[in-house]
Amino acid sequence: MKTNDAYRGLGWAHGALTVQRLGAMLAPVTFVLDNGRQVSPMHIAPWSNEPEVEALRGILRKLRGEWPCVPFGYSVSADGWPEDWAGVMGPPERDEEVHGHSSNNDWAWRDSDGGSLSLGLAYPERSPVERVERTITPDPSAPAIDIEFKVVVRRACRLPIGLHPVFRLPFETGAATLELGGFDEGRTYPHDVEPGAALFARNRSFTELASVPTRAGGTADASRVPLAADTEELLQIEGLNGTVALANHEDGYRVKLSWQKEHFPSLLLWYSNRGRKAAPWNGRHVAIGIEPICSPFGLGPATALADNPIAQSGIATALEFSPEKPFMTRYRIEASAL
Repeated sequence: MKTNDAYRGLGWAHGALTVQRLGAMLAPVTFVLDNGRQVSPMHIAPWSNEPEVEALRGILRKLRGEWPCVPFGYSVSADGWPEDWAGVMGPPERDEEVHGHSSNNDWAWRDSDGGSLSLGLAYPERSPVERVERTITPDPSAPAIDIEFKVVVRRACRLPIGLHPVFRLPFETGAATLELGGFDEGRTYPHDVEPGAALFARNRSFTELASVPTRAGGTADASRVPLAADTEELLQIEGLNGTVALANHEDGYRVKLSWQKEHFPSLLLWYSNRGRKAAPWNGRHVAIGIEPICSPFGLGPATALADNPIAQSGIATALEFSPEKPFMTRYRIEASAL
């Protein structure tokens, strides 16, 4: 293979996968289930092959599947936010990139054996991060993929980080179910993710995903997706055991994500449900992000490092990194028949 090729793929007895250099994003993925059926659980944005795509900023250009974010999130204006949030929301950092340098740039292929794909990305010299690396390895005995992610820093620092798996949803409303198990607390977004596309009440807590407070009063079942409403929403979940599944009833499979909860104490659920009407979204984007994070709603480094309301509750919103000890985390995506 050439060293500058944009995509590489792997096949194994239980499936096939593709990784792209942009963002080191993983998709498409096809799993062959034990019953012989083939399923493709990872999402690919509908504009990925449209001619206008090259004008888009990095992360949007070929948005798909799963990738790591260092630092996770992006800064937003504090206008209209509750006082306890507005007071800790700083301005964007110089040259801030949405979900970090790792999400918006072409990684380089690294040498790896024939059973895995490995990539690395050097960060700008001004960044405390020196480089990131990731290795994607299909499980030779199962319809599953194991991923290792490494962060090497130049100097001691605290950063919000996250993993960004985005899963494909069936066409029919409510034809898939999020299976979270028990958790300590869920939080609704304290403002609007997308103006005019809100569903959930601002800055509220809940203990059941099937009963999330709404703007209109009452509750909504956020465990059944896609949602009926045209909306763009975020929910942050605390106290999970490091495993979540999405059961796609229409296509007859379950995809499970497991991660190291000591690295990612929260889970961010991104409901992208036709809520964004501007290009390239054009009211047609339907997917669910199931994102292990150490971050406050992805509100950017300044808010993550501050004494924000989530940090005040005892949940870490940034991780400590040391140049003496590179950070390594492992996680897994696997599929099975319903």
